[in-house]
Amino acid sequence: MNLQLNKLSRLRREYWLNDPLATLRNKLLERVPNPAHRATVLSSSSLRLLLNLTIHQNRMISESNDRVEGKDNLLYPFPLWKVFSLRINSMFLPKTYAVESVTVGHPDKICDQISDAILDACLTQDPESRVAMEAFGSHGHLIVGGEITTHAEVDYGAVAKRVYNDVGYSSPVEVSAYVVRQSPDIAQGVDTGGAGDQGIMYGYATNETPEYMPKAVVIVHKLAQGLEKLRRSGEVKWLRPDGKTQVTMENGKIKNLLVSTQHSEDVGVEEIKSTLIQKLIVPLLGDISGIEILVNPTGKFVIGADSFEADTGLTGRKIMVDTYGGLIPHGGGCFSGKDPSKVDRSGAYMARFVAKQIVAGGHADECLVSVAYAIGRAEPLMVHAVDGAGRTLSDLAMKFDFRPRAIIERLNLRRPIYRETAAYGHFGRPGFPWEEINQGKVV
Repeated sequence: MNLQLNKLSRLRREYWLNDPLATLRNKLLERVPNPAHRATVLSSSSLRLLLNLTIHQNRMISESNDRVEGKDNLLYPFPLWKVFSLRINSMFLPKTYAVESVTVGHPDKICDQISDAILDACLTQDPESRVAMEAFGSHGHLIVGGEITTHAEVDYGAVAKRVYNDVGYSSPVEVSAYVVRQSPDIAQGVDTGGAGDQGIMYGYATNETPEYMPKAVVIVHKLAQGLEKLRRSGEVKWLRPDGKTQVTMENGKIKNLLVSTQHSEDVGVEEIKSTLIQKLIVPLLGDISGIEILVNPTGKFVIGADSFEADTGLTGRKIMVDTYGGLIPHGGGCFSGKDPSKVDRSGAYMARFVAKQIVAGGHADECLVSVAYAIGRAEPLMVHAVDGAGRTLSDLAMKFDFRPRAIIERLNLRRPIYRETAAYGHFGRPGFPWEEINQGKVV
């Protein structure tokens, strides 16, 4: 105690003893520069809670020579430096939240994969292809439609059927294709390097995990991917393609975990639960004590997305699964089926890329990048970035070129890489150019 007190200036010690609440407030003000968040974080109740915690831990020993009369025998609490250096709670991630993922056999994800497989087929033959493709599956019918301008020759219906079979389904489905060329009104703006549409895009990164993604988002995707691996490897023979996973976090720990998976008729829910705990959940999480685990809570999941019998599927209906689990704002535009001239996709990829560079470069623990465009205009209407405390990082974000053509060139987006993005999230997975780090530096 005395050794630590000797390191403190007399003035600082006297200031603490005379007005500890003001000292704590001033120190925390340095950590929360955004006035919009100070009222909550620096409220008297919050400060007094922190103050009482440190006082409680550091009551002066009665035998101490440094007794201070009238101050409840309080010295400068030696662990207070830990309070001063605390990372203020994120403005992005609440203490309690839930996220979900789905497997490749989910009906919406079948449609996302079909849309991106058609995009890849066009880009393989013609990298300058303009593609806006969607798919809709419903009870024995599969419709693909959209606007495509390309020199590629692609059998859209055949691509759709191939994806449907690759996922793991063999039940018959009737495929129809309705495709026309891109509107010349849109094309005249894109041809000059402008954005293919208006919109707002967001990108996020956090150093909470090696993937630079929120912990629960990483876990929930790995659970869904694990279901597919167990099925495709043949290790669990009763697994079928359709499935979903969900994770609830509370104060940084998993509160509950949900796995719903399609299965064959000849297996019961108890065997399903025990097998998935043993082969999927424990290998991923290790100790599962204190976690509520739910597996197929309805008791049966035999009818799935075969022929879209149990549910319809639609491109772009899992945009939160594709991004940050609903924890981060979303502009509303989906990614799948869109070539990179559509800033819904390329702008969001670039925003993630920039956020990741800022965090990897040590400029913030977490970063949110926002960008907005007008159709036909190359320069973005807005580029903005903040850290988890609301401190602006826009000067760093604006060092990057957010014009659509510049994004396409920097990330090399005119390649057939998109079907792989269409399941288990577009972010936090290796192999995609927007996930690369420029040696941990902001350029």
